[in-house]
Amino acid sequence: MQRFIEEQNIAHFERLLFEQSCEKSHAIIREQLLVSKRRLAILLAGSTGVQSTPQIMRERAFPHPVPKLTSRFQREFETAVTPLLLVDPRPGLHIVESNHAYAAATMIDPSKVAGEKMFDVFPDNPDDPLADGVANLFASLRTVAQTGQPHAMAIQRYDVRSPNGGFVERYWQPLNSPVLNEAGDLAFILHRVVDVTALHVHRVSES
Repeated sequence: MQRFIEEQNIAHFERLLFEQSCEKSHAIIREQLLVSKRRLAILLAGSTGVQSTPQIMRERAFPHPVPKLTSRFQREFETAVTPLLLVDPRPGLHIVESNHAYAAATMIDPSKVAGEKMFDVFPDNPDDPLADGVANLFASLRTVAQTGQPHAMAIQRYDVRSPNGGFVERYWQPLNSPVLNEAGDLAFILHRVVDVTALHVHRVSES
C-alpha cells in the first residue's frame, strides 16, 4: 500500500511540475517530489532490493556470514586506490564490504558498516531539501540488476556523515557494475566512486 501511495504521489507531483509556472510553487512541489522519490527508493530497497529475479545466492541471508570472495577479487578489491563498496542486491541492499579508499573517502569504519543497510549508513542529508542521492543511486543499482551491465551516473551530490554526526558536502562520479557468480548470475553490485568535490567547487566558483 505504501508503495502505491508513493508512486501516486510521484505521478501527482510530476504532473503539477509540468502544469505549474510559478517559480515559488515549482520549488515547493519539487521538494515534495524528491521526498516521495526518496521514500519509495528506501521502501523498495528494503522490501525487494534491486533484483529482478530471486535467484541470487539463495543460501546467503543476513545476519549469516557472507560467502568468501575469490582470493583474487578480494585482493584487488582491498588494494584498489579507487573507493569501492560491495553491495548485496537482495532486499535491504546490505553492505558486504568496503575497501580502505572508500572508508577514507566516506569517513566510515568498515568493520561497523558491513552487514548494514546501505541507505541506513548513507542517507540523504536531512538539511538539504533537494537531496536526491538515495533515489538516484537506487535507480542506478536497479538498472545494473535489470540489464546486467555497468551504469555510469552523472556527477552526484551525495553528502556524507562525519564521525561527529554532521553532514559534509560531497560530489561524486559513481559507476555501478555487476559482479557475477560462477553460474553467471548477479551476486553483488560493485559501487565505485571518484570524489570530484574540489573540481566541482572550482567550476562553480569560476562560473
